[in-house]
Amino acid sequence: MLINYINFLPIQEAMNPLNSIVNGLSKEEVRFFKLWLERGYDHDDRLDKSLFDYMRKSGDRYDEEKIFRKLYLKGSKNSFYRLRNRLLSELNKSLLIQHFDDDESNLTLHFLSLAKFFLRKNHDASHYYLKKSEALAIRTENFELLDIIYSDFIRLSHELISIDPEVYVLKRRSNQQNINQIRAIDDILAVLTYKMKITQNYSSTKNPILSLLQEIVNSYSHDNELSRSPKLRFQIYHAVTQILLQKRDYQALEEYLLVTYKDFVNEKLFSKSNHDMKLQMLVYLINSLFKNKKLKESLLYAEILKQAMTEHQSLLYDKYLFFYYNSLVINYSRLNRDKAIEILLEMKSNKKIRADLFHEMFVYLNLAVSYFDNKEFHLSIRHLNGLYLSEGYRKADASLRFKISVAELMIRFELNDFDVLEAKVRQLQKEYASFISDAINIRESLIIQAIKSLMQTTPLKKDGQLVSKIRKVLLNDEGTESGDAEILNYRTWLLGKGIR
Repeated sequence: MLINYINFLPIQEAMNPLNSIVNGLSKEEVRFFKLWLERGYDHDDRLDKSLFDYMRKSGDRYDEEKIFRKLYLKGSKNSFYRLRNRLLSELNKSLLIQHFDDDESNLTLHFLSLAKFFLRKNHDASHYYLKKSEALAIRTENFELLDIIYSDFIRLSHELISIDPEVYVLKRRSNQQNINQIRAIDDILAVLTYKMKITQNYSSTKNPILSLLQEIVNSYSHDNELSRSPKLRFQIYHAVTQILLQKRDYQALEEYLLVTYKDFVNEKLFSKSNHDMKLQMLVYLINSLFKNKKLKESLLYAEILKQAMTEHQSLLYDKYLFFYYNSLVINYSRLNRDKAIEILLEMKSNKKIRADLFHEMFVYLNLAVSYFDNKEFHLSIRHLNGLYLSEGYRKADASLRFKISVAELMIRFELNDFDVLEAKVRQLQKEYASFISDAINIRESLIIQAIKSLMQTTPLKKDGQLVSKIRKVLLNDEGTESGDAEILNYRTWLLGKGIR
């Protein structure tokens, strides 16, 4: 089976914010920033520019000590820290100026900032910008900003007789109800999403807040007035998809997404400001169709995703490039495995994909799995070794590394590499003892026992107790989702060894 990236969402460690920002800039943003940086200066020995260029070139291999010694031959690091803070400050200004009117949310904040700037020095100007920010906030249903805007209207009414504070007091009270409704879903959804990220088990029993979220969704879904709010509809969409993913109800997820996506398109709810949500919806739809074995339909929506990625001047193209490729790979792994491998090799050579540590890791992992399924075991172990050398693997969750180690035992067995296999079994049992003894990993525990038994001269079939457990846990689950979290399918492999 091929590993679908959607099933394994690694937790990324926090990066140095400055280095992360610098390396996340687009070509246009870099060009704009360098023009911004040169304003008013006519000398070439700009230390902030040197630091910026070094960060761009070094990427995730950024060595602070190295650049410090290069820029400051001697002395304390205080000067370097001030330089770093100045560079971040200049980046902030450049990005704000370049993107203040990219979408209505940014523009609303821009007008609100101007209103606050003029609040003490020019009341008429402040009133003008507050009205502009209010109009945009209403149109985009930015209720949190509206609360601030109405508070500023009330504050400004002390200075301008033309502003009736009672009007804005009533508006603020009404707006508070909208905020409470949105936050009710937001708060619970945030906790649910976090719990889904930190655990490999998506069972509803692991997340008791699921029933509360379901209750809130049901209550708001039947409110006709609320259901007309695009923002709340997106929130409900997000909540419902999390519930269905949590339950692994892919059939219901597919049906819900098909209807919801069509409705959102027909009602023109998608825009530049929520483009990320549109692309995410397509990714979920592609994966649910794949799970329901509707491979051609899944590939059709993969092409719709690719086209949508070019919208708004390819705003989120790079972010979703990996997910587009992943959509092709998971489907062609069933339709044409050689084509799936060809796509994976293309991904492996793509610098944009390799720039993300975890995307690179999953490319190596899927290549190892694909070659294993093709019975090209030497190529499989070669790419697994490449995976072990990747930075993403070292930062991956321990439970995922455990499952990968179990998969390696299966590959080593097929290579008849029994000396190495014995050492790997001992290493795995020592390093992951707590995982093996945990009842939640019973499938991994049994496959390890099976491999150890198969390595002996005595046939596995003679170990009646072990075979009975294997039949009950690993072989009696065809058509279920039990194997979703396995790197290599245990049931298929055991059946190939004559274990029935």
